[in-house]
Amino acid sequence: MSHLQSYKIYINEVKVLLIDSADLHHYPAHDDTMVALYLGKVKHLFNYIDLCEKSQKIATLIIHYENFRELKKDFLSIFEVNEAGGGLIRNELGEYLFIFRRGFWDLPKGKIEEGETKKEAAIREVIEETGLTEVEIVEKLAVTKHTFRNRLGKRIIKKSHWYLMVSKKQDLIPQTSEDIEQAVWLTIETFRKDCHPVYANILDVIEALDDGQ
Repeated sequence: MSHLQSYKIYINEVKVLLIDSADLHHYPAHDDTMVALYLGKVKHLFNYIDLCEKSQKIATLIIHYENFRELKKDFLSIFEVNEAGGGLIRNELGEYLFIFRRGFWDLPKGKIEEGETKKEAAIREVIEETGLTEVEIVEKLAVTKHTFRNRLGKRIIKKSHWYLMVSKKQDLIPQTSEDIEQAVWLTIETFRKDCHPVYANILDVIEALDDGQ
């Protein structure tokens, strides 16, 4: 489905897909999928977003409209966008670095500061959050998007740029000031088997790694 126009974002771990109505037949609905027709009024999008923020029953919400670009523009008008950089780091033994923060398994990432490139921010955040001393970017893996509310209650989209990185295996120092409780080296197989819960967008990053190999 890579040729189809779509916009994917996670709201409270609900996968939300914005698509063109003409492409709806490419997206089979399952029992935990909700399909909604956008009627061209932004207030309806607020209702769908609110539903995702409160729902525990929906896994996927598909919103479709006759004009995909207009749907995406209206959706984005509700949010402020913050960009972040982060990394999936591999050592010489084929292990990858994962962190545990605020009850979920995650990857190191953080906000891109003014004057920084995406790559510079990703490397800085990885070093700050894990204690690594030398990190090198291999390639870009993915861009993920999820929503949250800031301290003022404003809805924010965090657009995260993810890079595959390499580093020598070394002792890790989790950044406790950022609520990171653990930083560990694991194989992907062990991570998939033993580390739960994990954010859906992190699984997307790992899937991008699998697709590239």
